[in-house]
Amino acid sequence: MATIKDVAKMAGVSISTVSYALNNNSKVSKHTKQKILEAARELNYQKNGIASDLKRNSTRTIALIVTDLAGPHYSELVKGIQEVTLSKGYDLLACSSMGEESSTAVKFLTEKRVDGAIVLAYNISEDIIMQSARKEFPIILLDRRVDNEFVVSIEVDNEEGCYMAAEYFIEQGHRDIAYIGGNALDRLHTMRVNGYESALRKHGLDSDGKLHQFGVFTRDNGYSMTKMLIAQGKLPTSIMYANDEMAIGGMKAFKEHGIKVPSDVSVIGFDDIELAQYVRPSLTTVMQPKYERGALAAHVLFQILEGKEVDQFYKFPTQLVIRDSVQKRQEKE
Repeated sequence: MATIKDVAKMAGVSISTVSYALNNNSKVSKHTKQKILEAARELNYQKNGIASDLKRNSTRTIALIVTDLAGPHYSELVKGIQEVTLSKGYDLLACSSMGEESSTAVKFLTEKRVDGAIVLAYNISEDIIMQSARKEFPIILLDRRVDNEFVVSIEVDNEEGCYMAAEYFIEQGHRDIAYIGGNALDRLHTMRVNGYESALRKHGLDSDGKLHQFGVFTRDNGYSMTKMLIAQGKLPTSIMYANDEMAIGGMKAFKEHGIKVPSDVSVIGFDDIELAQYVRPSLTTVMQPKYERGALAAHVLFQILEGKEVDQFYKFPTQLVIRDSVQKRQEKE
């Protein structure tokens, strides 16, 4: 990758003159600026934050790295982060971590192309997080923990949320409770499964054969996994989905097969996305504070950049939002 020094050498000027020209400073003549721009184009020079301000060594930009930018779950989270970021005079860059180890998301971390990062991505390895975090480059992890003094973890109580959901099913007379979840290596998935299984164990119920896993937390996968469950024959009386998107996909599959929610099968999701209240029947779900979590993540990151002391771990409570997708069973199974 070409550097500002390479551009200066090709154009026959000083590094400071190149910096002035690239920042459109009037100190540089039109002729010299043109010569510098031609050299930069020929070398395919990419100006980055560190090179653009040698004195400050700051990009005034933070990165939000998520596994997948699609999906309604992220909108409130991003809003919380963005409002704090803008109030500090910084820009926010959001990118997906999908792809190779050389992806833009990884470069933001390893090459310090931003001043800090908020990471909600299970596929960014712990090694990359550990190697990248520094006092001057803080990383805020959402729904993950890494043992590093320059990494702060912020979680919602995923385990308690799914425990409450399973308890609600049991209170409504359900004993055959299935769970459709995500990637088994994802900490978020693990915590939610733990909550589900803890509630079943407390009431002497068996989760064997009722746990269905797959790779991603999407509506399409909720739909396809539910279709597979229907094809197996006997349905459980209730299903907990690892998020609302999957639950909505599952409800679509049930409707196509003439299976009624909640009279034939009851459903609970997780997240409380906006769409959950508008589907029919409206979706009972576990609410997590998305906007508040995003705002806290950004506040903590800026506190670190400002040299302030912060806690290493924060946890938000969850809340069960009862709507119409769960029906009480009159008889015990």
